[in-house]
Amino acid sequence: MRPDGTAIDVSLVRALLAAQFPQWSGLPVTRVGSAGTSNTMYRLGDDMVVRLPRSAGSADDVEKEHRWLPRLAPALPVAVPAPLGKGSPAEGFPWQWSVYRWLEGENPAVGRVAEPVRLARELAEFAAALQDADPAGGPPSYRSEPLASRDALTREAIADLAGDLDAGRALTVWEAALAAPPWHGPKVWIHADLQPGNLLLDRGRLSAVIDFGCLGLGEPAVDLLPAWYVLPAAARDVFRDELGTDEATWARGRGWALSVALMELRHYRETNPVMATIARHVIGEVLVQPARAQARR
Repeated sequence: MRPDGTAIDVSLVRALLAAQFPQWSGLPVTRVGSAGTSNTMYRLGDDMVVRLPRSAGSADDVEKEHRWLPRLAPALPVAVPAPLGKGSPAEGFPWQWSVYRWLEGENPAVGRVAEPVRLARELAEFAAALQDADPAGGPPSYRSEPLASRDALTREAIADLAGDLDAGRALTVWEAALAAPPWHGPKVWIHADLQPGNLLLDRGRLSAVIDFGCLGLGEPAVDLLPAWYVLPAAARDVFRDELGTDEATWARGRGWALSVALMELRHYRETNPVMATIARHVIGEVLVQPARAQARR
């Protein structure tokens, strides 16, 4: 269902395909299970997927992904979604939608990555390649704001979640991130949402990165999220060193991970157990990280 109650189902997908992409209308259509909240996906045949936004904000990302993913893909070390068709509003569905190439793989299991050091290197290679891509004409990332602009909302989330976490510790970590020198370098391409649900592994190796709705220009610290969202503590230094991340950027990255996870836990703790579980895991990892970072130095 969309938030307004309109059903998104196999019948709608078939009607949209029949009207706009009749060459694919006879292929099997199967719902893809996902804990994601921005889009609904249906596998189309063996090698395609139909992706329908669930809100106006997600619908705005369709044009961006169709424009920029084909331009960025050649510079990246792993696969990213390849747009095959852009659908128009029809059949009561109010927004643009997409057909992409299907990408095989499985999401990494939070806290149970089989080869974390190798994955740390692969994630760093992806983030570095994306940051090195030509930024000319790129839009701002969904998370392009300075970390300090999230201060009030982050403190509110800590207060609201005081029963779920060590609020004093969370404030200490957050304030340390705010105290780090801000980014003064040029804006670079960032994915801005490198969470487990947006990564695909094939036999343990990073094979694809998906869901570029937050894509745009921002500061590199935002793409340090997987250090806490995906990697265990033992592999974080590998990720950090491969990227050549300095102390200030690392501190801001920790702040970004904490702030994003807090917002997710507050929003999803009653409605999306998968997202809430991941957010709790991340918060726990972030809150012990300063002690480990001190030991590293």
